[in-house]
Amino acid sequence: MSKEIPVRLFETERLIVRQITKKDLRELTQILSDPDVMRYSVGGVCDEQATSRFIDWCLESYSSRGVGPWALVEKGTDDLVGFCGIGPEPVGNTEEFNLGYRLASRFWNRGLATEAAEGVLGYAFEMTSIESVVVIIEPEHTASLRVAGKAGFSEYADLEFHGRPVRLYRMNKQGWNALHNDGMRTYFRHQ
Repeated sequence: MSKEIPVRLFETERLIVRQITKKDLRELTQILSDPDVMRYSVGGVCDEQATSRFIDWCLESYSSRGVGPWALVEKGTDDLVGFCGIGPEPVGNTEEFNLGYRLASRFWNRGLATEAAEGVLGYAFEMTSIESVVVIIEPEHTASLRVAGKAGFSEYADLEFHGRPVRLYRMNKQGWNALHNDGMRTYFRHQ
């Protein structure tokens, strides 16, 4: 029987960012089954079966793309905070790399979503060949709009996504570097 060892990608000040594994199923199901956490999710609340399919999709994305939603673990407690990462997302006729995040409600209002988003963007633009990342947010989701703004997203286009009006923000590697010319490694430490 082989042991599943999660691949650690990087750290931020308060978070360890690693690949999601099947061992995260119980804790991740608790997070994704919370109606408050999933209020703006296209797929809605997830039960254990839906969470297992999400984990399978993450593992496939890591294997085929080298990126995907990554587990966020609080330093010092090893508690699963949620996830943040970039994954392939069809938008219109184009495949984009979409920044997504979900945090357990007990971790809200602590700046962890912004810290994770900045770390993921720094990692994506420094450690991968990805040139552009989008974030898709419903205009009513004010907390997510704040996170995107703090992470550096500013200009957006209005469009419809899965039958919902959304804002699509885009950041490219050049824009990220212009915002963070003091070096991206301030946002994460590569393992």
